[in-house]
Amino acid sequence: MEASTAKRRKLSHGGGGPAFLAGASSGSASSALIEATQELVNDVQVDYGQAFEGVDQTLRQFKETIEALEPHDPELITKITASFQKNEKITVPYPNPRPAKDSPYKLSFAKPSQVNVVGSYQLRTMVRSQPDMSVDMIVVMPASIFQDKDYRDGRYFLKRSYYCAYIAAGIRKSAPSFDIAFDHLEGNQLLPVAVVRPKGTKSDKKGYAIRIIPCAPDGLFPTAKLGLTSSNTKDSTKPTPFYNSTLRAESLFVPYLRLLNNAAKSCPAFREACMLGRIWLQQRGFGSSLSEGGFGHFEWAVLVALLLQGGGRKGEAVLSSALNSSQLFKATMQYLALTNLQKKPVVFGSQSAPDSLRQNGPVVWDAAREHNLFFKMTSWAVNFLQQQAKWSLAGLKSDSLDQFDSLFVVKVDQMLQTFDLVVKIRSTAQCDDSGGDTSRGVAWDFAERLHRVLKRALGDRAQLVHAVLPKHTAWSVTANPPGKKGGDILIGVVTDPSLVARKMDLGPSVEQKEEAAKYRDFWGEKAELRRFQDGSILESIEWNLDSERSIPEQIIRYAAKKHFTLQGDDLSFFGANSFSKVAHLSYSDAQYFSAARQGFESLEKEIREVEDLPLHVRQVAPVAPELRYASLHPPSPASRLPMDIALSFEASGKWTDNVAANQRLKMAFLLKLGASLGETNPEIKTHIGLEQVNHDSRNIAFLDVSYEDGFVYRIRLQSDVDEKILETQLRNKQLDRQALQDAAESLAICKRLYTNLPLHSQTLSTWCTRYPPLSDSIRMLKYWFSCHRLASHFNEELIELFALRAFITPSPWQVPTSAMTGFLRAIHLIARWDWIDEPLVIDHSESITAADRSAVSAQFHELRRQDPRMNRVVLFVATSHDTTGTAHTRNGPSRVVANQMTKLARSTCEAVKNKGVDLDPRSLFQSSLKHYDVVIRLNSKVLKAMMRDDGSKHSQFKNLDKLHGESGPLPLIELPAKTLAKQLNAIYSNAIVFFRGAGDDNIIAGLWNPEIGTRTRKVDMPCAYKPDGEGESLQVDREAILSEIARVGGDVIEKIEVKGTQ
Repeated sequence: MEASTAKRRKLSHGGGGPAFLAGASSGSASSALIEATQELVNDVQVDYGQAFEGVDQTLRQFKETIEALEPHDPELITKITASFQKNEKITVPYPNPRPAKDSPYKLSFAKPSQVNVVGSYQLRTMVRSQPDMSVDMIVVMPASIFQDKDYRDGRYFLKRSYYCAYIAAGIRKSAPSFDIAFDHLEGNQLLPVAVVRPKGTKSDKKGYAIRIIPCAPDGLFPTAKLGLTSSNTKDSTKPTPFYNSTLRAESLFVPYLRLLNNAAKSCPAFREACMLGRIWLQQRGFGSSLSEGGFGHFEWAVLVALLLQGGGRKGEAVLSSALNSSQLFKATMQYLALTNLQKKPVVFGSQSAPDSLRQNGPVVWDAAREHNLFFKMTSWAVNFLQQQAKWSLAGLKSDSLDQFDSLFVVKVDQMLQTFDLVVKIRSTAQCDDSGGDTSRGVAWDFAERLHRVLKRALGDRAQLVHAVLPKHTAWSVTANPPGKKGGDILIGVVTDPSLVARKMDLGPSVEQKEEAAKYRDFWGEKAELRRFQDGSILESIEWNLDSERSIPEQIIRYAAKKHFTLQGDDLSFFGANSFSKVAHLSYSDAQYFSAARQGFESLEKEIREVEDLPLHVRQVAPVAPELRYASLHPPSPASRLPMDIALSFEASGKWTDNVAANQRLKMAFLLKLGASLGETNPEIKTHIGLEQVNHDSRNIAFLDVSYEDGFVYRIRLQSDVDEKILETQLRNKQLDRQALQDAAESLAICKRLYTNLPLHSQTLSTWCTRYPPLSDSIRMLKYWFSCHRLASHFNEELIELFALRAFITPSPWQVPTSAMTGFLRAIHLIARWDWIDEPLVIDHSESITAADRSAVSAQFHELRRQDPRMNRVVLFVATSHDTTGTAHTRNGPSRVVANQMTKLARSTCEAVKNKGVDLDPRSLFQSSLKHYDVVIRLNSKVLKAMMRDDGSKHSQFKNLDKLHGESGPLPLIELPAKTLAKQLNAIYSNAIVFFRGAGDDNIIAGLWNPEIGTRTRKVDMPCAYKPDGEGESLQVDREAILSEIARVGGDVIEKIEVKGTQ
């Protein structure tokens, strides 16, 4: 939910990269995005004079202080450290492992050769929304304090740490109005820096920090010794690429400063492109820190500068300096998405020995400065970065998306919204036995090995496996640096929904001896040799599909225990399975939906085979949520609630021109159909029922078809002339107002039953088949609406459309791959939707054109102009089948309920953001009754008794019951609790706004309507009133209304609780 400081734009244009890259955008779309991004850049620019008031004077003061520090000759590290820490009360922040007591190394201090300001403050590419405002001041240490071999075994970093502590002591003495602490530069434990802040400020937008960064002079060590394949530790002969790249980067602050300043001079839009890149990365949780992926604003800026100079196939520049900022941004993002950064090094410039660039991680080699720009990135981080770039580009290519919001406004760094399964590994369980380059830290090394094992173990079940390292924190200058083990490591998994529940994994055949041996070595006793029906003999693994733990969790637990001896308590799992349990969803539910669908297909076949009907059947359309895989509860043969079907015949001139007469004809058709079905299939029982008797122009009858030991279906019959008759009545200006209103209401009901619902059901069925997680996402969202007692105000189709929107327009994510991510993104959509000023357009058929969108927008604004208080339509939701926007919202919700929906959705998103992976899913579905004025508790025993029987009298002798009719109860029209809620709402909606969940919710809550307070006596009062003391004023008679409610409910109501009373 967190967004940047920019206002939300309403864009409906497609976009891509510049013309010289794939996916070029149209001129109008590109110009719209250019305009929006330019406005964003203007909005987020930092007022440096205000945000960094007095910082230039402070920097000069620090520079003078550092240059005036007293130098001293080399002394043994043990002696000088003890003396310094005793006198200055500052602990030297040596990296782990700290120097031994008998270490022969000597330390000294001399005046720096250069003090300079670098970074985004100097480049002027900061933005107001960035979490930490800091100024980087480098202190170039003189070459005289180093020896030729100091690049080995961490000697340089020991001297650098002492130099940093010596500067910190001097700053603390000369600037008592500042707080000073140590931190690791971008989380690199080899590089402590001094962080200075004005007293009374924190690392937020209200204050700034100055990072004092000791670094090496250019050319201090030979670059040949710092290559990616060199080893610079005495304990191992393995290459130390991270150590070497860190040491090489120490002498590149000034060269990269020149590169970026030259790029800013040659390309006018360079700075703005860097600002856009910073915002895009920031919204996705990327940064230069190791824990944030190792790719932040600095890496983005350098990459853009390098692309302005080269990077093409023949060394030509990929980017042109004539491009504007949005074109530079999109082209750089395309470069990240389309370039192979995993399998081979990417080289800028000429490199004479490409074999020297081989390493496990990604390599983007800057040949001019002989440095790997991506040295802080892991394989999983660069893969995730590329995935984010691809998702963003996919959003730019679709005209149906709000491109600007998906790129720069929506915050997409929440793990539960991105990953289907998240695993937390406790810090105490992390072990360091890599035997290689350990300078990155225990957490990095452990995560790298764990990621490699889990990626292999999950195989094609996982589309993406990502790791998040613990964040680094600053520490007091009087304390020791944080230990080797940091915080917990998080593993995020994006699963393949079509493969995630696969029970059997197949390995190599018995003839492939080498591969089979590796397979058994990896899986151990879990691997078994099996013979299959086709005669093949394969290594295989069988997982437990009936376990409470999902198969990915079973795989991760087994692999972690076998390869890292991690026990159950060391791992915590968060994700789809926990959410599904809360919402009472199960893998086995799918078979019930399939059975209901098969039953419908059998019924359709039997209906079409009936030969003695006067008209031929044109369509048998399922319209019940159960038949489109979208009901809250799975269909059950034991349920007395039928599933709705719409039946239509071929066009005929035999229908009358009177809607009421046609309703009687439809009843005769249904009677005939029921008799014919009973004759052809003895297992079928049919019952004709009356839906309502108050309106002759609306459907009055239905046919319930029950299968013995099977499902119940309810058939309603469509007359193809009814809509035309009602439309003709609406055009008749001679009819009175009441008649026109009845015709409009009847027409809306007719269209909903026989046009909108069949099309909607067909659409949902198609999309649920295409995206298997959609069904459970819809059901989970309905459960959320039900738990918060909003379900009674929303058509089920509307809730289904909210979930569908998260799948068909997923940007800035990919399509959800689990019920949890689909649910959370649908909630995110609801929370961000400004329904007062924006229509919601759901193009589920990909048929809505730009002209259609303009027409929808015009219709929406005309509706708001005619009804500014939103008394008629509150939510405007247009679809491919209904561009009027009111098909599913005509009867609600009200503005009060819509506001409640938005508040609850925002609270849900806030909980997801604040709690992260520690979120208890149950908390998202818990709703308090304290804020309601009235709580009506229903008697569950009475409701269950009503569900078991149809209310008819029975003899005490069962054989007499059989003589007088069928023994089983008739199907229900609807749940008794729902019937009561509808009756109460019809009678008392003027006085009370009722809230109730779906299905078996036994609580009806209510809020008194504040708009009908004290009134004077008049005819046609909205509800019961009583005298308000003296005078003629009246107040709502709440006691009388509640007494009437108790009388209407009878035994169904167990208790009525009133706020403020016992």
